[in-house]
Parts: sequence; structure tokens; C-alpha cells
Amino acid sequence: MTSPVTAWLREQSRPVRRLLNAGIAAGAAQAVLMCVGAWLLAHVLAEAIFAGRRLADLWPAVAALPLLAAARFALVLWQRRVTFEAGARVSTSVRLSLEERMRLLGPRWAARQSSGDIVTRFVDGVETLIPYYAGYLPQVAFAALMPALILLAVLPADPWSALVLLVTAPLIPLFMVLVGRAAEQASQRRWSRLRRMGARFMDALSGLTTLRLCRATEREQALLAATGEAYRHETMAVLRIAFLSALVLEFFATISIAVLAVLIGFRLMWGTLAFEPGLFVLLLAPELFLPLRALGTQRHRRMEAAAAAEDLIALLATPVEAATPTTAARSSPRPFTAARVGIAFEQVGFGYTSDRMVLHDFDLRLDAGTQLTLVGASGSGKSTLFNLLMGFGVPQRGRILVNGEDLATLDMASWRRHIAWLSQRAHVFHGTLRDNLLIAAPGADDARLERAVRAAALVPVIARLPQGLDTPLGEHGQGLSGGERQRLALARAWLRDAPLLLLDEPTQHLDSATAAVIDAALAKLAAGRTVIRIAHRLDTIAAETRVAVMTDGRIVEVGGAGELRAAHGAFARLLAADRAA
Repeated sequence: MTSPVTAWLREQSRPVRRLLNAGIAAGAAQAVLMCVGAWLLAHVLAEAIFAGRRLADLWPAVAALPLLAAARFALVLWQRRVTFEAGARVSTSVRLSLEERMRLLGPRWAARQSSGDIVTRFVDGVETLIPYYAGYLPQVAFAALMPALILLAVLPADPWSALVLLVTAPLIPLFMVLVGRAAEQASQRRWSRLRRMGARFMDALSGLTTLRLCRATEREQALLAATGEAYRHETMAVLRIAFLSALVLEFFATISIAVLAVLIGFRLMWGTLAFEPGLFVLLLAPELFLPLRALGTQRHRRMEAAAAAEDLIALLATPVEAATPTTAARSSPRPFTAARVGIAFEQVGFGYTSDRMVLHDFDLRLDAGTQLTLVGASGSGKSTLFNLLMGFGVPQRGRILVNGEDLATLDMASWRRHIAWLSQRAHVFHGTLRDNLLIAAPGADDARLERAVRAAALVPVIARLPQGLDTPLGEHGQGLSGGERQRLALARAWLRDAPLLLLDEPTQHLDSATAAVIDAALAKLAAGRTVIRIAHRLDTIAAETRVAVMTDGRIVEVGGAGELRAAHGAFARLLAADRAA
């Protein structure tokens, strides 16, 4: 019975079947030319040595030999080119499928994963597929096709030699089956170790500042060294099996050829076999075993691909129902095109697990063009509310209405174009400042870009950068302060020009002067738009600001900040706790 991993690997080869077949056909043509070349060489030597014919009489056959060699060389190049192209296309297709799956799973799922593990799967895991389709899969066909063609060529020349080859050839695949299980287990252990090492390395790299401050770098270095040493042992175990199996395969092939050579030698001595067919068989005997030996050396590529494919299959099979909106299951989600956004939560219940509900019968209404500030203790459900609005989660109960339409019936891509989101720490990608701004609006012209830069108070930042907007920024915004990164994010929001603003306290980690600049720019941006803001610094909330207090996944108070302070309720208690901290 075919294993699920093998079935999946074969399924991926369907789109490139034509390329693989072309490579296999090139291999078959090589075998035919090889038989023709071996016959010509045996014929030339037999005629020159035993028939006493001159070279001038044999020149057509002699001239054909280099032409056959050149044709075989061209076929080898063609075969490798098309099979590599097949492997590259499969790896590209799988990588695109993984990217699409991760897009469907969403940021909430990605936040729970190890970035090192994901990188290892995406890079090393996908790359192992190329040698599988470029090397191992065609070699399986060659191992069956080429020996069959050679046996067909040997059979009319010397049936006894064909019988010897037919009996000895199966010894090599039989041994491959015997050692295959141990080698496959060793490859799986090695792949698992590589994933763990990649995850640990990426975690250590991202937390290097913390490790340095806590003086834990030496300890982490020792742990990474131990993990690397364990990976080295696993790799050497795989190589040990590969080298030993290759040695045994060479031994069986050599013994088989030696037995055949001895039999042919005796028969030549006894006069029961002519020189020309005997030499022809001896020239082809190593070529018969060559694809079988090559298949043995290619098996480790199959094992690496199978070990990686098991994880890739698991990732591609990760259910998306709990991570993405139900639009994925709708046959015709409706696009959202409104210029203004009104939102209503009706009896919404949501939990990350069945026994951990975050929102309980949550009700909230926000008219288009109005603003609301959400406050509450950590874990009260504020960030979950944003995840649901952005389509990264689906309510288990109730519904979310956007301009009276159920969010679950809307096309997520068109809906998200109406949202601008600012987080506590803006993410800056590796690239120029211009590249990072144009993420929000790839088609923005220079005039629109300049307006966004001025509105976000980013002009002084650009003025001090050596190349202005074209200054390369390091990963995570190296070269920019926290306040400057937030101004960049604010400029993105201006470029996006969305009717709904979701602000996850973008001034939380800034000093008061920088926070005031950002707040002033946000006030201009928020004019006429629907705004929901999560606030953590309650002292800075203006008295006229409309506030909703969340406790245990419910709204317990709504009103102006000044009124709620005077009411000595939930908001007043949060404010007192904030000041005490």
C-alpha cells in the first residue's frame, strides 16, 4: 500500500509529468546509443584484431564513435536540464501553496508558531523536493528502463550472459529494500533535529538583546552548540548508512560483473563464444548495473524529501476554520465598497479553545464616523475584538455587522482594504523607507507620498537620513527610533486612506513629547472616519472621549471619560490601578 507521503509526492509531480517524461525519454535514448556504441567498438576491435582489416576500411564505424559520445553528452545535459526544471517548478508550487495556507491561517496562528521552525520548513524543507524530482524520481525510471534495454540488446548476442545478468541484477534492489528502513528512520531523526535547531537559533537571534542584558549568552551558546553537535551526530549517522550501503552495492555490482567476465573468459578459451559478442557483453555489463547503483546513492534524497514532506503535508492540512473567516466556505462572498463604515457586534461569543471563551455575548454598536476608546485589564478581550474585525477569527456565536451586512458574508480582501491598523510597535521590513511606505499603497505617486509624510510628521526624520526616502533600513527598523517607526506606520495609514481605523495604542511605548506629536497627527487622520482605539494609559484620555470599559469579554460601562471618572465605577477602578502601578 502506498504511504500518504509517497502519494503526496507523486501527486505534486502531475503538473510536471511532461518534463519528467522528456527526461526519462532522454535517458532511454542514452541507453540505446550506448548499446550502439558498444556494438560498434566491439565490431571495430574484432575486425581489426581477428579479421586483419585496416583502419581505412573501418573509418565509418570509428568516426561514428565520437558522434555517438557527443550525442549521449547532449542527451545527458538535456535530461538534467528538464528534470531540474521539473523539481524547481514543484518546489515553487509547494512554496506558493504554503504561503497561501499561511495567509489563510492568519497572523493569530503564525504568532503561536516558532519562526525558526517555519523558516526551516519553507526553506530547507521545500528545497529537498528539488533533488527528489530532479534526481531520485527519474532515476527510478532509469533503474527499470535502462537495464531492460541493455538486456534486450545482450539477449540476441549471448543468451547465457543475459541470463547471468538477469539473475544477479536483482541483488542490488533487494539490498536497498533491506537497508532502506534504517536509513529512512535516520533521515527522519535528522530532519526533526534540524527543525529544532533552526527554531532555537531563530529564537536566540531575535532575543539577542535580552540574552546580552541578562548575561545569558554563554548559556544559550552552549545550548546551541549542544544542539548543533546532536545534529552533526544525526547527519553522520545518515551518511554512515549511505556510505555503507553504497559500498555494499558496489561490492555486489563488482562481484556480478566479475562472475560474468570469468564465464565469458572461459567460454572464449573453449571456443564456445566469439570475441565480438563477448566484448559487447562485457562493455555493457557495467552500464547495466550503473543505474541500479545510482538509484542506491539517490535513495538518501528520497528519504530527506519524505521526512520534509511529512511536515509540509501537516502544515498544508492545518485546518483553517478556527483561524479564518467563514468567507472561505462561502460560494460567493460579496465585495465591500462603502465609503463609510458602521459596526455592530450582536451577542458575539468567541474563544481560542472550546473551554476558554474570551468574548461572552458581546454587544457593541459604533455608527459610521464616530470614535470609541476601549479600555480594560489585560485579557479582557480588546485585542481579540480587533482580530475578529480584521477577519483573523470567526465568532462561535452571534455575528458582526458592517453597515448592516454580516461580516462573514463579505469578501475579506475587499473588506480589509477599508481598514488601517496601527499597533503598539510598527513592523519595519528590510528595504528602503520608500519601500516600507508603499506597502500601504503600491500605486501611490510622489505627491501622495509627500502628503502622507508631512501629515505623519515624518519630514524631519527623512531630512536627517543620508538618502532620504531611499535610505535602506535594517530589519525591524534598525536606524529608526521607536517614535520614528510609529510615524512611519502613521504615514502608511494616511496612504491607505481607509474609513476604519483600528489603533492598538500606538503611543504606548513612546515618551510624552513624541506621543503628543503622534496623537496630534492621529486626530487629523481620524476626522470623519470610524475609529476604535485601545488605550492603556488612562490618564491621557481626554474628558470628552467616548470610552467603553471591557471586563471578562463584556462591555460593562460606556460613556464620556469625564463622566465615568466621576461615577466611581469600573473605569474609575482601572484608573486607580493604573496610577498605583
